[in-house]
Amino acid sequence: MHEKQKHLYVGVDLHKHHHVAMIINCWNEKLDEIKFENKPSSFPRFLLDIDKRMEEGLTPVFGLEDVGGYGRALAQFLTEHGQVVKEVNPALSYAERKSHMTTQKSDSWDAECVARVLVNKLDQLPDAKPHDLYWSIQHLVTRRNAIVKAQGAFKNQLHIQLSHHYPSYKTFFSEVDGKTALAFWERYPSPSCLDGVSVKQLTTFLLEVSHNTCSVKKANEILKLVKEDGNTTKEFQETRDFLVRSLVRDISFKKKEMSYVERELKELMSLLDTQLDSMPGIELVTASALIAEIGDVRRFPNANKLARFAGIALVYFGSGGKGKEQKSKQGNRALHALFYNLAAQQVQVAKGSKLPRNPVFHAYYQRKLKEGKTKEQALVCIMRRLVNIIYGMMKYKTAYELPVVQEKEVV
Repeated sequence: MHEKQKHLYVGVDLHKHHHVAMIINCWNEKLDEIKFENKPSSFPRFLLDIDKRMEEGLTPVFGLEDVGGYGRALAQFLTEHGQVVKEVNPALSYAERKSHMTTQKSDSWDAECVARVLVNKLDQLPDAKPHDLYWSIQHLVTRRNAIVKAQGAFKNQLHIQLSHHYPSYKTFFSEVDGKTALAFWERYPSPSCLDGVSVKQLTTFLLEVSHNTCSVKKANEILKLVKEDGNTTKEFQETRDFLVRSLVRDISFKKKEMSYVERELKELMSLLDTQLDSMPGIELVTASALIAEIGDVRRFPNANKLARFAGIALVYFGSGGKGKEQKSKQGNRALHALFYNLAAQQVQVAKGSKLPRNPVFHAYYQRKLKEGKTKEQALVCIMRRLVNIIYGMMKYKTAYELPVVQEKEVV
């Protein structure tokens, strides 16, 4: 009996409240359909229904698309009970659905398309191995990104309000959302709130909120600029002051929530002990983002597979005996962006000393430019090298050691 004839193939269309499973054989013949709720108490019954349909000598193989979302609980249950579970890329099931003469869309058909992919690409599909640690890190990174996005929106709104109240507000503080700046905007949201405030009073306030960083000079500078800006008070000024204070409260809350999320991320990252932060340009945020996109690096047999996953490896396009390797526009674009930013940091030089951040990568970058490559092509070469390094660091839990560049002796 051929290997594929030893299995029945179960494709599952996953949803928030319920799942639909379609059972087919190796000849793509539809055998049965099962609908069950997406809750752990329903999974044992589902597995029993599958076992009842198994003939002697046959074993089930399950295909799931979203093993990190709605299908996570089911994938965990099936793997814990010794079942073979494959992760099906949604692009494959989408292509299967579009390959037919008449395009249709239903839960049953979607499940059958997943099962058909399972039959055709059984040996190529990766095993579904959901890990709670990587899953938790991924959700913390998603939460942090959402906070950053919301904080950026509130900051832009604050800029708009302050531009009406304080035309010279950008020169007051180095950062509009710094700790001292936020305290000032909340106490004095508009110049009208500074009426009757002396230099001594403002100095005392600034010294307190800045932990003795701001002095009399700063207080004098602010009051001088406010006077030079002129009268900016408008109708319903109290409402506009309320808006500024409301935005300050939101920004302050987001900053505090960000610190909580990063503290939790630090604790989880310590459990992995990857030492990614030993490389220049990688700190907690970048390291956790890499982990969130890559997951367990052991699911990639080698660094080449990781490079293909990130869309960094070149792809050959040709026909009729002619062709060339081109940059891939596929792959995980979020991971691609992380490696691109990291590569850009490796070739940076300090503003004052002009010393390269990473002498080895900087020299390699310059060499590629001399070979005739564009800056973007040279960065792709660095990205590919970084994939090898990151892969090794994650797999073997080793630290990055900055290579020593030996200077050539002048004869």
